[in-house]
Amino acid sequence: MFQHGNTFSGVIKNGVNHIPSRYGVLILMCCLLLLIPQLKTSAQVKPESDTVFIKPHSPTKAAIFSMVLPGLGQGYNKKYWKIPIVYAGFGLISYFIISNTGEYKKYKEAYNYVASGDSSYIDNDYVGKYDEQQLMDGKNYHRRNMELSYIIGGLWYILNIIDASVDAHFFDYDVSEDLTIRVDPVMHIRRHDFRPVTGVKLTVKF
Repeated sequence: MFQHGNTFSGVIKNGVNHIPSRYGVLILMCCLLLLIPQLKTSAQVKPESDTVFIKPHSPTKAAIFSMVLPGLGQGYNKKYWKIPIVYAGFGLISYFIISNTGEYKKYKEAYNYVASGDSSYIDNDYVGKYDEQQLMDGKNYHRRNMELSYIIGGLWYILNIIDASVDAHFFDYDVSEDLTIRVDPVMHIRRHDFRPVTGVKLTVKF
């Protein structure tokens, strides 16, 4: 192909590739010219890990914060929109606790008064309004609701801690804007029968 006189007469000899020494020296010099700038650049650039230190987000600290003060762990995780939800839940649960506790005490007082046969004055409008069985049923009903409200309050408190800890675990998770998913059709030719085979290629870039 490249035959100019006898310039490449020694390149192929007896079917074996042979490069004359002058061409080998020329190729070696070109390789050195390409490698020297890269070596100089790599020697001048310091890795970012030597100069930049990112303090990891602590799930333990977030959990302790929410344990000491509900919602504080969510603030530590910069999930400020969750703080009103945490306190709205505690506010609703507190309402049910106070309401059911008051009703339970009132029914209990009226039930004990009627069951004992006491005839003295008592400031309880349930006395005379309900009979003994109705007072006992009302007392048991509000006691169950009161106990259930305390249990739900405890679960809400634990959920507040778990939520802060889980959010802290994913705080440093990098979701890059360059993350892309691409689906492309592909076609290959089988070697043994030269028939086309179609498929789908999934490419994830991050």
